[in-house]
Order: sequence, then structure tokens, then C-alpha cells
Amino acid sequence: MKRYSVFAVAREAMRQHSGWGRAWSNPEPKTSYDVIIIGAGGHGLATAYYLGKNFGITNLAVIEKGWLGGGNTGRNTTIIRSNYLQDASAALYEKSRSLYENLSQDLNYNVMFSPRGVMMLAQTQHEIRGYQRTAHANSLQGVSTEFIGPSRVKELCPIMNIDGPRYPVLGALWQPRGGSARHDAVAWGYARACSDMGMDILQQTEVMGIRQKNGNVVGVDTTRGNIACKKLGMVVAGHASVVAEMAGFKLPLESVPLQALVSEPIKPCMDVVVMANTVHGYMSQSDKGEMVIGGGTDGYNAYTQRGSFHHLEETVRALIETFPMVSRLKMLRHWGGIVDVTGDRSPILSKTPLGNTFINCGWGTGGFKAIPGSGWGFAELMANGESPLTAGFGLDRFRVGRFIDESVAAGVAH
Repeated sequence: MKRYSVFAVAREAMRQHSGWGRAWSNPEPKTSYDVIIIGAGGHGLATAYYLGKNFGITNLAVIEKGWLGGGNTGRNTTIIRSNYLQDASAALYEKSRSLYENLSQDLNYNVMFSPRGVMMLAQTQHEIRGYQRTAHANSLQGVSTEFIGPSRVKELCPIMNIDGPRYPVLGALWQPRGGSARHDAVAWGYARACSDMGMDILQQTEVMGIRQKNGNVVGVDTTRGNIACKKLGMVVAGHASVVAEMAGFKLPLESVPLQALVSEPIKPCMDVVVMANTVHGYMSQSDKGEMVIGGGTDGYNAYTQRGSFHHLEETVRALIETFPMVSRLKMLRHWGGIVDVTGDRSPILSKTPLGNTFINCGWGTGGFKAIPGSGWGFAELMANGESPLTAGFGLDRFRVGRFIDESVAAGVAH
């Protein structure tokens, strides 16, 4: 793999950029691998990368039924934060945020990480108490956050109306080192690094069945033939329950659409990420000038990746009081993703009833921010059978009632 640098760019500029190779290979499948990962999104690729980097496991294939990063990885609003209340959540997301800090250098690929800061608005007395509680918990967890007042909120985001009649801004939970990154670049960077280690990324390869023998996985049936493996990782987000059914077990989650939109590009006016959970809307400005806007999930189960006007109208209407300028913008495009939601709104990173098979799912609306930490912990789980980062997120917690209830803690699980 050609290493990217200012000198490489200069050399290629002198020869019309004719020397650049493919960022990742497009091989034919082998008959057998040590490890197969189903799902070439951010979490699947990160898992493969850290299996290779941290544990030397490179005889590995990442199988994707569509195109690399074409699922939720390319359909989110790119928020990165770690100010969660529960200890297990804060540890996992803070590991992820810290890995994002140096991910571009680690992968030799610019993921455009921007630690611009994330604020979660308190617009009710209940939210003030809740966020102050979270700030104290974060202090004990080693996560740098603080609760700030309305004047500081206005200073950080001048375009905000903090005196709305229905939803006044009473303060915010502020994480200065949160921010955003380029979602496609994260997937591309991991894919490039995995390919460089000799791993196979098999796109347009759909898994049709999972083969097992004596209670252990032995391979997968795909549209490109049967492929044997010693270990299997399922990392398919909204389709997790479908793949789990192929392996003979059920998952305690449901799949629902989540929509987002971007406006026409405008001049820079907002250099922080703002989440308004009372009205369930959040917004940031991309490097291209688009206002990136998201809201809550649809109220029904589905596998659609299309947006609907009703839900987008509801989200934008809720934000207009806090951001009046939104009312004057035109929508450029909108889209939908399929999110998998558990009862406690926390993920599943776990062994499964099928031997040597592992599941990574249930991220709901918060998957992008967790990609590096999820890959790190899930790789450790697959390699060693256990990981401190994933210990609290096993499937057995639903059986014994040991929930990690971030929906109650935060009021919203983004």
C-alpha cells in the first residue's frame, strides 16, 4: 500500500496522479478463513482491523452483501461524544472518542475528525438535574464534561435563540472534546488498512446461511459459494435479528427507520454540535456548509432506508424555535437508515448460543460514535473470549435483568 503523505502527493502531482493504486483489493473468496466478519460497515471493519493490529489475526474476510460502508455507516449524522451516565457506557464510548483523536494518524487516512465540542441542551428543570447528575458521574469516570449556563451556550452558538417561549435554553451538558468526523472516510480508512494487512473484503457477497456442526460454527453459505471459518462475527446493525435467525437464536431487539437531512450549503455559522433532546432534534454544520439535522426514530418497525416527509417536518418544526434560521433554508437531501434498538437502549457485544460465534449489534442511534471502541473491544472478545470493554454488554443481561439503561439516564439514546 502506498503511504499517503505530502511528499507522495507532490510526486503524484508531477506525473498526473498515475501512480495511485487501489485503496483496497477486490479479491475472489478463499475456501476457508480463520475468522469471518459479516458486515463491512464501520464496526465490522474496525473489528477486523484491531484483530489484525492487536492480535495478529489476518487470515480474515469481511463479507458485505452491498457495498462497503453503504449501510448505517454512510447514513448517520456523524456525532462523536462519550458523556454517558452508566459506567460501562462511558468507558466504551470514551475509549472510542480517544481512539478517534489519533485515528487519522493510525490509519494513515484523513477521517476528518473535528473535536468542535458537543452540547446537549437542558430545556426543562428535569433535564438540568439529569445533566448535572451526568456531569458528576463523568467526573468520576474520567470523562471531561461540564454543565454550563445559558450565557455560555449563547457564546458558543450565537445563532441559537435561548429565550424561546416553549423551549427556553436553561443550560447544557458540554463536552469540549466531542465533535464529528467524516463517516465515509472512517470506513474507507479501516478498509484500506485491513486490505494492506492481507485481509479480504468481499463486497456484493450476501450470506444466505450459517453452517454449524456439534454446536459450533463451521462456515457460511454465500451467493459466491460456501466459505469455511473457525470463528464468526456478526456485525450487521439493523439486520442483526435476520442473521441471528440463520444461526438458530433470537435477539431482544427491534429494527426501526431513522431519518436525517441536510440543508443547502451556507456560510459558516455554527462550529459546535447541538443536541436538543426535549424536542428530539440535533444539528451541526458540515465542512461543506450544509446544516446536518437529525431526529428520533420512526414509530414503527421496518427495514426501509427511505425518508418520509411527515417525520422530517416534525423534526424541523421542533428545531425552529431554538434555531429560527432553519425556517429559511431549503432541504438539499434526506435519507433513512435501519437502526437496531434493544430494550435498555444499549448495545450487545457478546458470545452467542452458537459456539465460536459472536454478535455486535443493538447500537440504536449511537453507532457511529462507537466505531473504534466497539471494534477494539469486540476484537478482544473474539480473540480472547472476554474483554473489559464488552463485559457488561452480554446477551445474558436481558435474562438476569442487569440492564444498562441509557434511555432512562439520558432521556434519549444518541
